[in-house]
Amino acid sequence: MLSQLDYLEMDAVAQAEHVAAGAVTAEALTEAAIGVIGSLNSAVNAVLPQHRARAEPLSVSEAGNLAGVPVLIKDLLNYAGFETSYGSRLFAALRASQPPSPYAKALQAAGVQVVGKSTTSELGLVGTTEPLLSGPTRNPWDLARSPGGSSGGSAAAVASGMVPVAHASDGGGSIRGPASFCGVFGFKPSRGATLPADIPPSMPTASILSEHCISRSVRDSVEWLRATQSSAARALPPWKHLSHGVGRRLRIGYYAESAFGTQASAQALAGLDETVVLCRSLGHSVIEVRSPQFCAADTAKAFFGLSGFAVRLVMEMLRAQMGDAFPVDLLEPFTLELADRVRSWDLDDVVQAQDVLAASGRDIEKTITDVDMLLCPTVPDIAFPLRSFDPGKPAEILMDHIRHVASYTVSASLAGWPAMSVPLYWTAEGLPIGSHLAARQGEEEMLFRLAFDLEHAQGWSPRLLARQKELLWHNDSRKRCASAS
Repeated sequence: MLSQLDYLEMDAVAQAEHVAAGAVTAEALTEAAIGVIGSLNSAVNAVLPQHRARAEPLSVSEAGNLAGVPVLIKDLLNYAGFETSYGSRLFAALRASQPPSPYAKALQAAGVQVVGKSTTSELGLVGTTEPLLSGPTRNPWDLARSPGGSSGGSAAAVASGMVPVAHASDGGGSIRGPASFCGVFGFKPSRGATLPADIPPSMPTASILSEHCISRSVRDSVEWLRATQSSAARALPPWKHLSHGVGRRLRIGYYAESAFGTQASAQALAGLDETVVLCRSLGHSVIEVRSPQFCAADTAKAFFGLSGFAVRLVMEMLRAQMGDAFPVDLLEPFTLELADRVRSWDLDDVVQAQDVLAASGRDIEKTITDVDMLLCPTVPDIAFPLRSFDPGKPAEILMDHIRHVASYTVSASLAGWPAMSVPLYWTAEGLPIGSHLAARQGEEEMLFRLAFDLEHAQGWSPRLLARQKELLWHNDSRKRCASAS
C-alpha cells in the first residue's frame, strides 16, 4: 500500500516512471490521490465534491508518457466520464456533458488517471476562484487568502499535494497568476501550440486562450505539453533533453512597470530583483527595458466586451432551446452584467474589438525585438484575502481587479507568446510570488531550458513538500482530536 507521504514525494514524471517499472500501480496512486483529496479538500476546497471519485475508472493508455498519474481537469474542459459545470450553478443544474475534444482525447492517450474536476470561477471570468456554485477555494499557503483565478482550483490542488499536476487554462494570466499566488510552476504555451479543446475558433476571445497545466516541477509541464501538442507546432523534446539547461548566454530584458503603467508592490519587486541576480549568476545578460507599450485602456474595454458578447451568445442559445424555462437567475451577477453591457453589439462591434486585441499584440511584439526573452513580476502583489473580489462585488470593482492582477501577464496572451511563472521568491511571512518570463512565439524549448536551470539553482520543491506535509499533519491532528472528543 502506498502511503500518502510517499505519494507526496513524487512528481508526475516520477509517478509514471514507477508505474512503468512496476514499482507501484496506477490504482495505488489513484487511491492515494483520492485519500489526500479527502483529507484536505474540506480545508482547501479545490475539487468539486461531486467529482471526487468514479466508481468505474475509465480505460486509459498504459503506454502514454503520463500513464497512471492522477490529475484533475479544470471544470471548463469536457472530459469523458465527468459532467462540466463551468463553475456555474446554471450549468450544474443543466448537467452539461459534451463529446471530448482532441485535447481531452490526447490526455487520455497519455494515460492520465482523472480523479476529479478542479474548481474555477464562473465561465472563467473572475480573477478569483470563489464561485457561488462551490464557494471559495483557499490558498494552501494561507487559507484566508485566494489562490487567484480562474485556474485557482488547479493551482491550490497542486500546491497542497492533492495531485502533482492539474489541467488549467489561460486567457490573460489564468494559469500564471494562480501559479504565482500558490508557489507552483505555471506555463502558457504559444498560440496554436496545442490541440483544439472545447473553445471553437469562432469564439470572440479564442485567439488569446491557451490550454495547459499547473505543475509542481518543470519536467511535469514539459511532458504534459508533449502529450497535447499540435502537429503544426515545433516538436518538443522529452524532458531529459531539456533538463541540461540553456547552454548559452541569453539576453533577457526586465521591467518593473506593468503595461498599465502601474508599479508592483515592494514584495513583488524584491522577487524581481532576486530573479535578476539569479539569472546573471547563471551567466545571462540581464538588462532593463521598457515595458510593453500598447493602449491598455482600449484593450481592456475590448476584452471585457468580447467576453460579454460570448456570454450573450450562450444565453441566447439557451433561451432558444428552453424558452421561459431558462433559469437565467442561476448565473452570477457579474456574468449577467458583462452580457448586459454589450446588448446592443453586433458583429461589426465584435470585429472592431478583435482588431483592437490584434493591434495590441502587434505593438507588444516590438518589445522583444532586441532580447531573447522578457522578465517581470507575474502579479503585482502577494495573494489577496478571500471575499475581496467575490462574484457579489460590483462589476467595476471586479473588472478593476482583473485589470490589476493581469497587468503583467496579459501582454504574452495578446502577442501569443509562450510564458511562465516560476516560483523563486517567498516573502518574510512565507507567501510566494512568481517571476514571469516570456519568449517569442514557438520558443517553448528555450523557456523550458531556462526553467530547468532556475529549478536546479533555486529549487522550490523542498519548500512546497514541507508545506504539503504540514497541511496533511494538521488535518490528521484535527481528525485525532475530533475522534478523541
